[in-house]
Amino acid sequence: MIAYKTEILPASFKIFTDKANERDAAELDELLNRRAAEGWELVTYDYMATSTQMKGAFIITFKRES
Repeated sequence: MIAYKTEILPASFKIFTDKANERDAAELDELLNRRAAEGWELVTYDYMATSTQMKGAFIITFKRES
């Protein structure tokens, strides 16, 4: 049986841009490496900006055999 897990990783505060920065990328890498060590495999991720483009988040889905 395959189990799925979806997480939301908030991105840093932005001023009128929806771009991720190096800090956001480092936090994403940390989460991916942590989940990989637990046996989770990345399925998909997306960056979601808010309508004001000041704050956004990554939505990340993992899977693993349970």
